[in-house]
Amino acid sequence: MSKWDNKRVLVTGGAGFLGSHLCERLIESGDEVLCVDNFFTGRRANIAHLLKHPHFELQRHDVTFPQYVEVDEIYNLACPASPIHYQHDPVQTTKTSVHGAINMLGLAKRVGARIFNTYGPRMHPENDPKQRQPDITLARSQFGWKPKVELEEGLPRTVEYFSTIA
Repeated sequence: MSKWDNKRVLVTGGAGFLGSHLCERLIESGDEVLCVDNFFTGRRANIAHLLKHPHFELQRHDVTFPQYVEVDEIYNLACPASPIHYQHDPVQTTKTSVHGAINMLGLAKRVGARIFNTYGPRMHPENDPKQRQPDITLARSQFGWKPKVELEEGLPRTVEYFSTIA
């Protein structure tokens, strides 16, 4: 892949747990990353090590408002994920989910980005429709990515992590 093949990628919720790891991975693959977060639940500490990287840009922005940027791909991960946070302000959480998705879909349409309805494997119950169980072949071939931790191990570790910061 030449330097001209690299993409400019928007990651909303980029200072969150999943978003910060995605930002790292995208930068490692040579892409430019625009990390957007309003820091309601995202943490600057999650991305502090990326702030001086030449391919990383941070923008404080709430996805409930439209955003006008030029990007090739969009990963919309903006939304309070833990009950403690989304129960604190359920109206704002709903706005983030609904208005944020609408705003990012509008941006995706304007810039011609690819639309896909989920992030990562094994994120949903077994009875979810097949279309929500993505084929990770591209992630494996492009990034060399594969799941490192099985759900049975990762879920308790995630719960433990969030219990320490609540």
